Amino acid sequence: MDLQTTWFLLWGLLWAIFFITDGFDFGVGTLLPFLGKTDSDRRMMLNSVGPLWDGNEVWLITAGGVTFAAFPTVYAVMFSSLYSALMLILFALILRGVSFEFRSKVESPLWRKIWDGCNFLGSAIPALLFGVAFANIFKGIPIDGNGVYQGNLFTLLNPYGLLGGLLFLLMFVQHGALWLGIKTGNGLQEKARRTVFRVWPALVVTAVAFLAASWYSTSLYDNYLKHPSLFIVILLTVAALFAVPVFLKKSAWFFSWLASAGFIAGATFFGIIGLYPNLFPSSIDPAYSLTAFNASSSPLTLTIMLVVVVIFIPIVIGYQVWAYRMFSYRMTLDDLDYEEAY
Repeated sequence: MDLQTTWFLLWGLLWAIFFITDGFDFGVGTLLPFLGKTDSDRRMMLNSVGPLWDGNEVWLITAGGVTFAAFPTVYAVMFSSLYSALMLILFALILRGVSFEFRSKVESPLWRKIWDGCNFLGSAIPALLFGVAFANIFKGIPIDGNGVYQGNLFTLLNPYGLLGGLLFLLMFVQHGALWLGIKTGNGLQEKARRTVFRVWPALVVTAVAFLAASWYSTSLYDNYLKHPSLFIVILLTVAALFAVPVFLKKSAWFFSWLASAGFIAGATFFGIIGLYPNLFPSSIDPAYSLTAFNASSSPLTLTIMLVVVVIFIPIVIGYQVWAYRMFSYRMTLDDLDYEEAY
């Protein structure tokens, strides 16, 4: 396998890891005003992701860093083309991070309500816009031969882009509800269970609609038709989605969450595999598209980066696994009495 293809797949893998890890954070934050009817419930929800959310966002920095180092032209064109959408995501993520830290600084219901609202917006907006952004990449971005974006923010809010945004939002809400089921008990866990069973049918319908729309709006299926064995990715993704309620009916929360993670990874790679070798396809003319080959760094740079990744990524994953195990216990109301609790 050549270096460009290797880094293309690593690029997709990093985005998948980010969506799996930070996805449940987004889901919990989006559910905050709907499941958190009391201050104790809201604190339980926030503390279920409290020790992990900032570490999960490291994968976003890693995915962005890989784009910058391995495919610098893509990085430049992407950030200039999707500038408005990416800035909205950035401001929303800043708002969410601040909301965790500021919420309990003042003993005031109004103060807490404001920051809870910020956490909701800082979770729901990125979840939606990441879906919109990736759906538009799958569809093709109107960039010309000079890499100049011929559109605006509203160009991205097309039906296919919005369908991708809805898919990501529902995907993360389900993922977050399952995480709450793992981390909490009693009434909040039962609310999470009901949420999953309500969201799951809508997610199935949206996923089917997205697959169908991708056939007509994108060229993602070209690689699958050339290599039919790749359809196994779609089949495994569908199997993971249908495994979610099967495990949940047995109260196997962790396995249900793993199935949800598998669905997120599969949904990501459905698009990544379909895109190859394109990284940033042009909807104006395929000749203007940025690919893994015409937008990559030098072979020397890619080789050095690969050595670094082979050494350090396992260390990062090992540390994160340790952190997840450290905070794997089911929370109780007593945990809210700790000084470091949100």
